[in-house]
Amino acid sequence: MKSLLRSSKNYILGAIIGASALFFLFAKDADPYFEISKNLEIFTKLFKELNTYYVDPIQPGKMVKKGIDAMLADLDPYTNYITEEDIEDYRFQSTGKYGGIGTSFKSKDGYLVISEPVENGPVMKAGLKAGDMILEVDGRSIKNKALEDVSKFIKGSPGTSFKVKVRDGFTGAESVKTLTREEINITSLPYVDAVGANKEYAYVRLTQFTEHCGNKVRVAIDSLVKANPKTKGVILDLRFNPGGLLDEAVNLCNIFINGDQLVVTTKGKNEEWDKTYKTRGTPLDEKIPVTILINRRSASASEIVAGTLQDLDRGVVIGQRSFGKGLVQTTRDIAFNAKLKVTTAKYYTPSGRCIQALDYSHRNEDGSVGEISDSLKTKFKTKNGRIVMDGGGIEPDIKTPIKETLKIISTLNEKSFVFDYATYYASKHSSIADAKTFTLTDNDFNDFVKWLDGKDYSYKSKAEEALDKFKEVAVKENYFEAIKNDYALVQKSLSHDKTQDLMKNKKEILRLLQDEIVSRYYFQRGRYQNQLLDDEEIKEAISVLSNPTKYQGILTQK
Repeated sequence: MKSLLRSSKNYILGAIIGASALFFLFAKDADPYFEISKNLEIFTKLFKELNTYYVDPIQPGKMVKKGIDAMLADLDPYTNYITEEDIEDYRFQSTGKYGGIGTSFKSKDGYLVISEPVENGPVMKAGLKAGDMILEVDGRSIKNKALEDVSKFIKGSPGTSFKVKVRDGFTGAESVKTLTREEINITSLPYVDAVGANKEYAYVRLTQFTEHCGNKVRVAIDSLVKANPKTKGVILDLRFNPGGLLDEAVNLCNIFINGDQLVVTTKGKNEEWDKTYKTRGTPLDEKIPVTILINRRSASASEIVAGTLQDLDRGVVIGQRSFGKGLVQTTRDIAFNAKLKVTTAKYYTPSGRCIQALDYSHRNEDGSVGEISDSLKTKFKTKNGRIVMDGGGIEPDIKTPIKETLKIISTLNEKSFVFDYATYYASKHSSIADAKTFTLTDNDFNDFVKWLDGKDYSYKSKAEEALDKFKEVAVKENYFEAIKNDYALVQKSLSHDKTQDLMKNKKEILRLLQDEIVSRYYFQRGRYQNQLLDDEEIKEAISVLSNPTKYQGILTQK
């Protein structure tokens, strides 16, 4: 009887559990937001309990921000939570404007050093320069303070002022300066010029797709062509351009192609994000030959422009395969003036290929994201029937070598020796030649080597790093003692002479020094001007544009 009663109870309990499971399953199916509401309730109650009973006080805003960031990290790098405090930085990315003093900084000895002030900006007006060190802001020491924290003091409404205690980069003397904030407008068009032996090519450097940049590029090219009616082509430099506003990418394409021409299509999970973007106006010149320079850090809107002009056989793309950022972000307003920048769709060029390189929805077991293999890439055709591939990024029509950063170069940069030498050089030279012609000599290089004497710029080559890992494994597996002598011989043969390393990489080091020194006198514009002296990709663009047969051959070859 007891056994029968126990069986009945188990049957009833099982039925109740089964019915409950069916209820929750039904509720889940009937309400697609069931899981969301359930987990939000869990999170709210957990946070309440934590705030009430945790032994020490917690910082709710900081904790929630960290939790949101961790949650979004499982999606893609472009879906971000933007707090009210960060909203100005977000606006700067789309407008190029902010309230501040107009300079970038680098860290040294726990303080901030002015690295590249904006020409005629507040820093320059206050008599400060690159190399000067900021010690205090309004009487508060910034020793070991993060740049993000110091920025909160420095940025602010135009017209307001604050005091800084600075150490002069030339003399070491300390003084107090007053800085008055202004609206800083960082142009996305830092350099425009006529290049070539007879100035017959219009060169435009675009660093970001900000508001109105499409029209600015149009005006710049138009001015160069009017100044030289014999202009034979355009070089559009999108290297290191991370993208920006989609509409501006369409406007830029409209400079070279007719109105009502498809530029890009977006496709998302929801139909509202399935959109087409076409040119809307009259082109500036639909016949002039065009070359587009890209590299591995050209992304998003840069890839739309390069991909569109390539698909329409309207220009020759030169450089390295682009980054492959084909995800569309939309900004949504959420509570308390915060925003969510969320990925809503993907970009597709006129031929139908997707720009996106990485599939964040299918991660590897370790959480990493792999690129699409060549076997899975699909062929598409340009207007003239040329084969182009999807799988992420834009493959150039003319590939140029990828310049790997040498260990000694990265070491000199990381330890600020290039930057510090430029400060030393500027303290010894009140002026230099024009940015378009300035070059360093062998004597300047020898002076740099002498200046480095006694400074630690040692580093390990990749071979030495590999040898260290080999030793680590050998020790763990208990066979290092047997090969110790052989290891020592290999280690000795791999050791390098620092001075010889400098001499072997003289050309690259001189280029770095020249870049930094020119910027001390002619700012960012001068840096770009000087780089034209030996830019191999610009030389390649001029070579293509100067040979109409070669140019047309590239665009028509099937």
